[in-house]
Amino acid sequence: MHEAHATGARLAGRVDRVGTKGRAARLLDCVVQLRYIKAMKTATIPAVRVEPEFRAEVESVLAEGESLSEFVEASVRASVERRRFQAEFIARGLRSREEARRTGDYVDADEVVAALQRKLDAARARLAKPAKTRK
Repeated sequence: MHEAHATGARLAGRVDRVGTKGRAARLLDCVVQLRYIKAMKTATIPAVRVEPEFRAEVESVLAEGESLSEFVEASVRASVERRRFQAEFIARGLRSREEARRTGDYVDADEVVAALQRKLDAARARLAKPAKTRK
């Protein structure tokens, strides 16, 4: 039996024992509890063995009130997001390459670099102006 279904059956059994008075309220409590249990179901990430010095270094950078588990979870989430962005970037590049091959429409690398250099020079010039004249 699926775990959520089994939990639902146990909760329904409790409702049956309550009788008619308060039955609707108890049933509502059971439904709320089921939704909570389903939403809160979690899994664990395997423990990682590290040298004591590295663990101490990690603990030294924790924010106030932050646990090691919270730090590890945040780090794993950030790594997953970074890898997803990297995979999407590569996929866009490959699609662009295929489109260029299909159409024969290429832009010379020197033109791209020159355009980027102009943008960089303009940004540096804006930053070099005194703060009072910047908008």
